[in-house]
Amino acid sequence: MDLHISISGRVQGVGYRQWLRGRALAAGVSGWVRNRADGTVEAALSGPAESVERLVFEARQGPRGADVEDIRQLEAAPPRLDGGGQSFFIAATAVED
Repeated sequence: MDLHISISGRVQGVGYRQWLRGRALAAGVSGWVRNRADGTVEAALSGPAESVERLVFEARQGPRGADVEDIRQLEAAPPRLDGGGQSFFIAATAVED
């Protein structure tokens, strides 16, 4: 299952990207996560449907200090990013459309 999501709320400055990367690696989910200039966090997730769905469920809680307001699925395919051979990586930050 491939999923491209946007997480809104207090999700920057609280270790959300590092936390999501750790959860994804533990779940066997590949992809990437990055901050957006609008204050959201964007992620591309790929793996077994059950693992991806569980990760999205956990992402609604986030790490200590986060306050997730919403997670929405994005219609457009996520941009292809080079993770340097890593299965799940933190991409460039504060990107704009």
